[in-house]
Amino acid sequence: MSLALVRALREAAYEIQPGEDVRSRAARLLFLHPLRAADAFQLAAALVWCRERTSGSGFVCLDVRLREAAAREGFEVLPV
Repeated sequence: MSLALVRALREAAYEIQPGEDVRSRAARLLFLHPLRAADAFQLAAALVWCRERTSGSGFVCLDVRLREAAAREGFEVLPV
């Protein structure tokens, strides 16, 4: 059952590739927030996904620095 669930989630997922738009946003995020490079890429991909319209968009994360940066970028950080 768990493999079927993983397959279903993967088929329904929207994957953001690390293209120039993600790289440029990640560089900006590294300048503005105390993030690690991988975290900046994750947040940059989320910004691309929501087309920079973060209001009302959820961002699931447990890392303190990444949560703070996502909140500053306007995401609703989950879990609360």
